[in-house]
Amino acid sequence: MPPMKNLVLTLALLTGGAALAQTSQPTPAPQPATTPATSTQPAAQPSTTQSPDAVVARVGNQTLTLADFDRSFRVAVAGVVNAQGLPLSDDLLAEFASSRPEYLKQFVREQALTQLARASVKPDAAAIDAQLAQARAGFGSDADFQQALTQTGYGSADDLRAGLERQAVIAPYLQSVQKRFTFGDAIVNGYYNLHRDAFTRDAEACVKHILVATEAEAKTIVTDLSAGKDFAAVAKAKSQDPGSAAEGGDLGCIAPGDTVAAFDKASFSGPLNQPQVVQTEYGWHVLTVSRRSAAGLLPLTEAAPLIREQLSREAAQKYLDAQIARIKVETFPDVVKVAAPAGK
Repeated sequence: MPPMKNLVLTLALLTGGAALAQTSQPTPAPQPATTPATSTQPAAQPSTTQSPDAVVARVGNQTLTLADFDRSFRVAVAGVVNAQGLPLSDDLLAEFASSRPEYLKQFVREQALTQLARASVKPDAAAIDAQLAQARAGFGSDADFQQALTQTGYGSADDLRAGLERQAVIAPYLQSVQKRFTFGDAIVNGYYNLHRDAFTRDAEACVKHILVATEAEAKTIVTDLSAGKDFAAVAKAKSQDPGSAAEGGDLGCIAPGDTVAAFDKASFSGPLNQPQVVQTEYGWHVLTVSRRSAAGLLPLTEAAPLIREQLSREAAQKYLDAQIARIKVETFPDVVKVAAPAGK
């Protein structure tokens, strides 16, 4: 189990980042459990006499209760522990109790951003219902679905739907704000010249492969590919590399030295877009390199879209900060130091 201090630090980092980055991520749908569940009941909060209806904040004309905060906090904590391969549990949730007052800042900010987004974006109810149905379809029973909801921080399907609806409003709003800010060639060129170190890259090769046991199998696959068979389909059916077979054999882009010597040599000196048969200690590989780039400074033509994206995000963030600052906010951090009774 990862050290709890590291998990608490991760949550603390989540509370302090840019709203544009934090809220543009899709609401995670529950997945079938791969880790044994510690409980099938909703994760309990520490016992307290604090009412779930106690006010934790007022954002504009909206009043937010301790129950509202707790629902959001559970999902935030679940996002951290799920990323570590763990389901949310009572014990893990309790480890984050000291982060509750700090998380209130993020909670309030997200509520303010949601208000701004709702003023210009109307969610598609049918599309949200379809997303929820798709999430539910991955489970054999309502009980299994509820268990997955609990392990990902949601108290109910209604909570998940609310998260999906919030994302359906916020994501297009953020995109529309970012599109308002454009930058000409002079600004992009100046940024590029001032930040050349940021655009210096290592050599890389983008590779896919199919791993089999014998040279004869590898040569048969090369013949099949030459006859028009789809590389990804063959990889899923025949590759013995469990890490890449499901991805159609795609290994992504690798740097020199990332793989064993023979594979590395073929990746960086072999032909492009042509199957090669390579033997390593793991077996026989049918390897194809789709793209290769040398080490050095990224050309301006490739850096320019990245620069424009970064500059537009930064400008949009400043705009959002200013808009959020105009919303009247009142918070009560002492209220969130303890949680509402479980199940509220």
